Amino acid sequence: MSEQQTAGAIPSDIGANMGFGGEDGHVDGLDDLIACPSCDLVYRVPDVASHERAICARCHTVLISPRRKAGKQLIALALTVLILIVAACAFPFLSIGAAGLHHDASILQTALTFSGNLSLLSLAVLFFIVVIPAIRLSLLIYVLAPIIRDKPPAPLAREAFAVSEALVPWSMAEIFAIGCAVALVKLSDMADVVYGPAAWIFAILVVLVVATDRLMCRYSIWKSLET
Repeated sequence: MSEQQTAGAIPSDIGANMGFGGEDGHVDGLDDLIACPSCDLVYRVPDVASHERAICARCHTVLISPRRKAGKQLIALALTVLILIVAACAFPFLSIGAAGLHHDASILQTALTFSGNLSLLSLAVLFFIVVIPAIRLSLLIYVLAPIIRDKPPAPLAREAFAVSEALVPWSMAEIFAIGCAVALVKLSDMADVVYGPAAWIFAILVVLVVATDRLMCRYSIWKSLET
């Protein structure tokens, strides 16, 4: 079981009286500080060994969780998800049958079927569940590929990782999966619904996306991009 430790918090009156800055209270040594992404509490960066975790004392958010060979594992997961995204768009998502009629539909076909205002909505859904996750994972691979080979970061790697992180709230594959599950349960009372290959592919895809996020130590990646 992974060990946990709580980082040492720095009070809001951080300044010269704590040895971090000069007489004007300016904070030096910012490289040794980390802010909790959830509650913004500032900490001194602790020494965290592989498979240990530093967690926020206030909200228990994981701040640092380094793992050996995590970069290679992240790239493998990201490549797998990208392949599954293509497959999920190509294969039928579900088959609906009623009154002797059957219709197969894929995610891509559904997004391109509607017209008018619904077309904008369907394209937006496609963008949030397919395009944004694909862009985010592609950027992650671009950032990590040189690092795992002990080479200097790629050009604009910091900017690429920042964009990748900014896209996290807009990557809604798991929300789409939950919404589909609820809708299909209700739809099954009115028609025969058969899950297609893409539905199962999408379920696996969602699990892998969550696994990628849990495996990623963002602090370690940012530190690697400083070299």
